[in-house]
Amino acid sequence: MSKLLTITSEWLIGCVISLMAYALLFYFNNWLTNQLVFSLGVNWIYLPAGLRLFLTLIFGLPGAIGIAAASFLISYFGEFPHDLTLCIGIGLISGFAPYLARIFVLSNLRIEPDLSNLNFPKLIVCILIYALLSAGLHQWWFATMTLEDTGSVSHFLVMFVGDVLGSLLLISLIKYCLDILKRSKKTAH
Repeated sequence: MSKLLTITSEWLIGCVISLMAYALLFYFNNWLTNQLVFSLGVNWIYLPAGLRLFLTLIFGLPGAIGIAAASFLISYFGEFPHDLTLCIGIGLISGFAPYLARIFVLSNLRIEPDLSNLNFPKLIVCILIYALLSAGLHQWWFATMTLEDTGSVSHFLVMFVGDVLGSLLLISLIKYCLDILKRSKKTAH
């Protein structure tokens, strides 16, 4: 019973952290890069893409569920049409494209589940696979749902570039902050 409670609380924590972190970074990115919007749902630099990948690599399925819930809410109450089917699809793609990338890279790049052997070249492959899946599935869904001014090759390419740049920038920022933290701990001793 205690083990089940621990697993349940870990899942809940992963979902809640992912939901809140993704929503916060989404709105921060929206404010920061509002001049770089290409079209509805497509941005030249999309920092939350890096967070999607990061959260699903760390939390796995709970991370994907938290991102999916946040993305659904953001879409439904945001600029997208208030179409339940459309927004559920956006949420599922947002949460599960990075999760599918995680499954692919863990099994094909021989990355340990605890990410202990994740190096820069493997990380770049993770980012590229994720960005291809995310941009491709989003634009396919937008075209399927016949959203205006979406679903073209140019929309796919801009979304792919935005996801790659956003992922690289966010992960570089995280790495830089971790390096500063590591240095400050060394000087404190």
